[in-house]
Amino acid sequence: CDFMTSGPVVVQVLEGEDAVKRNRDVMGATNPADAAEGTIRKTYAEGIEANSVHGSDSEENAANEIKFFFKDDEIVG
Repeated sequence: CDFMTSGPVVVQVLEGEDAVKRNRDVMGATNPADAAEGTIRKTYAEGIEANSVHGSDSEENAANEIKFFFKDDEIVG
């Protein structure tokens, strides 16, 4: 987990129909070797431990992660 704290982090909240699935499709497989061409992980990841991007794997986890990073009044929508 050292990679996750090795530099600046950008945190964003995405909203929309099937947002979790659609974001995971754009990110690509967790293992960049298995990720499809054109995905974030295929393009930018250094390896499975340094795979360049994190995205929630469920709406429930997304809600928990949003609460971890943001106060209620910081989310608009």
